[in-house]
Amino acid sequence: MAYRSVDPSTGELLAEFPDATDAEVEATLAAAEQAFATVPPLEQRLAAMRRIAVSFREQERALAEIAAREMGKPVGEGIGEVRLVAEIWEWYADRPELLQDRALETALDGTRARVQLRPTGPVLGIMPWNFPYYQVARLAAPNLLLGNPVIIKHAGSCTGAAEAMQRMADASGLPRGAYQTVRATNEQIASMIADPRVQGVSLTGSERAGAAVAEAAGRALKRCVLELGGSDPFIVLAADDLDAVVATAIEARTRNCGQACTSAKRFIVHESLHDAFVDKLVEGLEALRVGSPFDRDVQVGPMSSESAADELIRQVEAAVAEGATLVTGGRRSPGPGAFVEPGVLVGVDRTMATWHEELFGPVAMVVPVSDAAEAVRVANDSPFGLGANVFDTDAERAAWVAERLQAGMVSIGAFGVTRPELPFGGVKRSGFGRELGPDAVLEFANRRLVTETA
Repeated sequence: MAYRSVDPSTGELLAEFPDATDAEVEATLAAAEQAFATVPPLEQRLAAMRRIAVSFREQERALAEIAAREMGKPVGEGIGEVRLVAEIWEWYADRPELLQDRALETALDGTRARVQLRPTGPVLGIMPWNFPYYQVARLAAPNLLLGNPVIIKHAGSCTGAAEAMQRMADASGLPRGAYQTVRATNEQIASMIADPRVQGVSLTGSERAGAAVAEAAGRALKRCVLELGGSDPFIVLAADDLDAVVATAIEARTRNCGQACTSAKRFIVHESLHDAFVDKLVEGLEALRVGSPFDRDVQVGPMSSESAADELIRQVEAAVAEGATLVTGGRRSPGPGAFVEPGVLVGVDRTMATWHEELFGPVAMVVPVSDAAEAVRVANDSPFGLGANVFDTDAERAAWVAERLQAGMVSIGAFGVTRPELPFGGVKRSGFGRELGPDAVLEFANRRLVTETA
């Protein structure tokens, strides 16, 4: 059964849910089609979005505990995710001006031109488990603002979170069919993408899943947005306070147990700082408290599943077999649960498979470089291009590096910032399209040209 919630701290089966029947999928599509045919006025949509935001704020603890049980996120981190989600819903609800017409200049005498943003129809979202609330808000909020109904296919391990969000949407005043959850199979998802009632699809997930969705969307001539893997570089060329930079590095690698596409995964450090950086990184990682996501003092919870932990260990062991050195951690913790000790790999080079992979868990690779140019080469020597981070005491050199990085998002002097107003997305095998900010409204909009001649 694809929809099973398992507590990764203990291995306890929490719940099982049946897949949707074909009749249920058809009913979902029909309801979405009807919702698009009767899109409510903008003010009604905005009011419903504000009520959803209020629901997230009122239920933040309960929602965080659901995530802790279903995918192992520490409750404190889960509360942070829920608060960000409330901000996303509020940000779009407070910005109806994003839908305003845009006037265009034209050389045609006596002709006025403008671009209107109009909905195109139901949008299908295929969501991951690592941020069960945040990922949904990135798609749902801008599209409900625009007037596109959304159908959400959640990760099979996070159905409790999915049901909680469906209840909030149902209570918000949105019309029936505007926000729906479907427990579809892969075959049903493929048929939904092909269905003419669905006008777009957004996926956050693996490269393999992204390729399959893009292929299906291409055959059906549908728009798609893909947010796939990342192996984000964290470049350190110089530091006035190395302890502070390492503290940021630890947070960037271990937040959400390192299970975020934008986690810093490759630490590219100037050779003059490399040894000290590694020593401080090891010391800091070994001091982290790993344990139950419900314990107040825990900083790193379990990985999302036994299979996720096993895959990370396989990658680490493969790197060591190829000649890398595991300085600390990178092993399963004793006892029950999908716990992995935060670890550090050094001596990884581009001849090793690990160099080109995403380590989706709390293990860092540290690579020395001789100068800024080499840092850029190493950073760009990856199939991924999601985020990147640059730390340097020389602002001009940091800007030079940032300009040359092949990434959809670059942060200078800080770990990547996520805010409702800031577009999110990548290049290369990290996908395409943008979520959040004004750009998200455009992805599935009809940017309709209107000309008027006097």
